[in-house]
Amino acid sequence: DVQEGIDMTYYIAGEGRRQFGDVVPAELPNKWAMSMRHPHGVIAAITPWNFPFAIPTWKIMPALILGNTVVFKPASYTPMLAVRLVEILEEAGLPKGVLNLVLGPGGALGDHLVQHPSVDLISFTGSSDTGAHISEIAGRLLKRVSAELGGKNAIVVLDDADVDLALDGIVWSAFGTSGQRCTAASRVIAHHGVANDLIDKLVGRAKKLRLGHGLESTTDVGPVVSKAAQDKVASYMPIAEKEGATIAAGGRVPTEGALAKGFFHEPTVLVDVKPNMRVAQEEIFGPVTSVIEVKGVDEAIKVLNNTKYGLSSSVYTRNINNAFRFMRDAETGIVYVNAGTIGAEIQLPFGGMKATGNGHREAGRAALDVYSEWKSIYIDYSGKLQRAQMDANGGKAP
Repeated sequence: DVQEGIDMTYYIAGEGRRQFGDVVPAELPNKWAMSMRHPHGVIAAITPWNFPFAIPTWKIMPALILGNTVVFKPASYTPMLAVRLVEILEEAGLPKGVLNLVLGPGGALGDHLVQHPSVDLISFTGSSDTGAHISEIAGRLLKRVSAELGGKNAIVVLDDADVDLALDGIVWSAFGTSGQRCTAASRVIAHHGVANDLIDKLVGRAKKLRLGHGLESTTDVGPVVSKAAQDKVASYMPIAEKEGATIAAGGRVPTEGALAKGFFHEPTVLVDVKPNMRVAQEEIFGPVTSVIEVKGVDEAIKVLNNTKYGLSSSVYTRNINNAFRFMRDAETGIVYVNAGTIGAEIQLPFGGMKATGNGHREAGRAALDVYSEWKSIYIDYSGKLQRAQMDANGGKAP
């Protein structure tokens, strides 16, 4: 989390010297045409708890480098880290008033920020429901919104894949950070030719994962963020079974010893899952992954795309043809080949298709387009009236 924030800061600082516009020929003589970026003004950055250092830097740093000021509203679960981030930036020389921290519950404070007349753009990362609510309010006010929302990410394992390599990617993507990433792999789409072997090994790996304090070196999977989050994850277990899925590993809230005092949920593998089941469609945001069997690459891509979300996807294959077909046809903003669904790097655009967002991207050069507007400039040094679209054709209609 912290390292990613550092990486973004270094990267976007360099982009401050590369805010390129265009200089193009004008259609009239003795006239110059160019474009340049212009800051929006005041940015409201509303961020989640799961990456409380990295995600704020993804918003704050490009906003500042492009000449905006920022009102930063962090998640209610992580206020002190937000305080320290602002302190660090001010200690480094950021003038007071350029970055402004506000703390409070999202329901009341978030709505106030969105509606405030001084706020020009809202940059939000969080749930789809909250993102839709913000967009509805902002839409009535004709305000710009950059929304990074939910995901239902999948790892596809084809019959020519290195199964053990795929397992490493699945375990890391599904259970790392307790599945609390928007890019976590909550679905595994497995070719029937490797499904049995994959399931057996995945179940074995999941059962060996050790729950515990997130900062202990012996811990593989830490707690989820809150009792509400724990209850949400647990609520999907009876839903899955009622719809016909089988809990092959995990599925419990631990009640033994110290684990009973935290918000833990066992790493869970669901099998016999069909594409339209709720566990295959809804974002659970916990250490749960569902295995769906398919007969080939075409069906795998169809199942992959059969959700309202489109953030991250992965395919494991040794077949270059299948890899390129997958890259072309996957309806996700991020695609991995022979790697898990997590681990996006800051030098490329980050964001999703469909209900995962509203088309904007964070990170990479695409972030510059979120936090600035284009201004077109024409300079006529002919010393006389020149009429575009008219004098360019000798005063005649084309």
